[in-house]
Order: sequence, then structure tokens, then C-alpha cells
Amino acid sequence: MAKAVEELHRVVIRFAGDSGDGMQLTGDRFTNVSAILGNDLSTLPDFPAEIRAPAGSLFGVSGFQIHFSDEDILTPGDQPNVLVAMNPAALKTNLMDLPKGGILIVNEDAFTERNLEKAGYTSNPLEDGTVDDYQVFKVKMTQMTVAATSEIEGITKKDAERAKNMFALGLVSWMYTRPTEPTIDWIRKRFVKLPHIAEANVAAFQAGWNFGETAELFAHNYEVRKAALPPGTYRNITGANALAWGLMAGAEKAKLTMFYASYPITPASELLHELAKRKNFGVRTLQAEDEIAAAGIALGAAFAGNLGVTGTSGPGMDLKSETVALAFQLELPMIIVDVQRAGPSTGMPTKTEQGDLLM
Repeated sequence: MAKAVEELHRVVIRFAGDSGDGMQLTGDRFTNVSAILGNDLSTLPDFPAEIRAPAGSLFGVSGFQIHFSDEDILTPGDQPNVLVAMNPAALKTNLMDLPKGGILIVNEDAFTERNLEKAGYTSNPLEDGTVDDYQVFKVKMTQMTVAATSEIEGITKKDAERAKNMFALGLVSWMYTRPTEPTIDWIRKRFVKLPHIAEANVAAFQAGWNFGETAELFAHNYEVRKAALPPGTYRNITGANALAWGLMAGAEKAKLTMFYASYPITPASELLHELAKRKNFGVRTLQAEDEIAAAGIALGAAFAGNLGVTGTSGPGMDLKSETVALAFQLELPMIIVDVQRAGPSTGMPTKTEQGDLLM
């Protein structure tokens, strides 16, 4: 007997796990399938503050939040309705954001004594009452992923365990009636040169979907219908891409050649990557030897009548300050993009945060 389907207008899901658990990939795939279905959506990737913190630690937690809806939305959501926690550290750093009564899906296999200790728990939160106020679904994701891939030739236990994010994706895809074909096609194309890895990930994804379909844990699944947006061509883009295209559109409307000069710095480097591809729109890009030179080049481009643009993050903004003052004195227009991050130097280059507001 088929399970009932409950219709919802919007949902916010947060995938959280260790930086090696593939949460960004899991969230990205769920996002793409939701876009194919016609939902309006907004996402918030949350990268660890460390380049690579110890596995299982609070500092190494990686997250991806997606807000999808059947109507026009503008933000990735303040709080998740659903939290998928792949280990104790992910639970500890994210549970405070889940409203009481929210859905909590955990990889029960990861709640070992060693992992609990790494996350700072003195007892198992799944058993001591910590999560009693939530709708908790304890799923042995690792065990079932290993079982689902056990007959695939060439797959080791370690390979199998790495595919548990696809099990989680399959389960959540079933819960919110996402189609399976786009994800399976993507997996096979991504691992076309490693067919055994492709089959392991497909098997894990299908195992997650089938678990949701057949397990007695879930009374029903949910549906978010296609958004009633005006007819047109829509695309799924990142903030960096949107900013790059906005700069190109501004230059076009101003009938100016855009000259973008920058020195690579996370998380602003994506602007240079995107704009360097757009020579067909008359965009000129230059990777300078340092941040000071990048600002000087952009100001020189403005002096020559171009739309001078440079991009950086907090540490680079400090270095550009003298050139910014010169631009004021010369009354030359120059666009400076500050893609803000949490810290001033190595250790927090991937953690996005509004850390430069006082600057």
C-alpha cells in the first residue's frame, strides 16, 4: 500500500556532517533536482572554518542549507525544518537552529564512543533526552550503504562508507518526492571513468530511497509543487556568478569595457574564474602579482576610460587602502568587491562571514 503524501508550500533542509562526508555535493544535487522540478529556491553552503580540521571535530563540520518553495522566495531560510546530521559533531553544532518539533535524521552508526568524545558529549544525545523535543529518525546509514554495495566488484569497505552521503540524499529525495533519474544520470556521468565507484554511489542512493519507501519509520512523504513564477527561462546560479554577470551587464549598459584585476584569494577567486571565461562579452581580466598591484591596475584601467574593477577579501582590502584613497583624490570611479570571510589569514579562508563591516 502506497504511503500518503502531504503537500507543503516550503521546506528548509540542512545537510550537516564532517568536511569529508560530501555535504556540499549532497546539497548541490538536491538543489539541482529541485530546480528541475520547478521549485523556487535559495541555498546557503556553510564551509568549515578550517582548511581541514580533524575528522569528527566541531571545527570540521560542513553544512549545506536549501530553502525550496512553490512560491517566490528570497532567502535560504532562518531555521531548518529538517536537519540531517551525519555525526555527533554535526548534531551538536546545528541542533540549536532546529525548532522544537522539527525533523531530525541522524546517521546512528556514527554515534560511537570515540565520535561522541570528539564532539564533547559525555553521553549519547540520542539516548539521554537531548533530542526528545524533535521528530527523530535514527538510521543506520553506514551499515546499509556497506550492505547495498557489498556485491559490487572492486569496492572496498572504505569506498562503500564514503557513499553514505548518497544514501542520505536518496532518503531525503524520497521524503520530498524528488525524481531519481537526474541524480542517477549525474552520478554515472561524474564517475564515467570509474564505473565501480559510479555503481556504488547509485546503489547507495537507491538504498536510501528504498529505505524511505519501505521502512515503518516514516508515516508519509511530502511534496512541494512547482513554483507559480512568471513564464521565462530560469537558471540556478551562485552568488559569485550573479555578481559577475551583474558587472558585465553594468559595463554593457554604460557602454564601457570592463577591466577586472585581482589576486586570487578565497572566497573571492570565483569572480576571476567566471569573468576570465567571458572574453566574448569584451571583459578583460588580469591576475596580478599581489593585491596592491591589482588595485593599482584597476585604477589605471579607470584612468584610461574603462570600468575598473578589483575583487578581494578582508586581508586584501587592507592592502588596497592606499589605492582607494588615491581613487578618491583623483575622483576616478573604481568598483571594489569585498567577498567577506571570517578571519584575516590562513585557517579561515573558506568560512564566509560578514567580518569586514566596520572597515
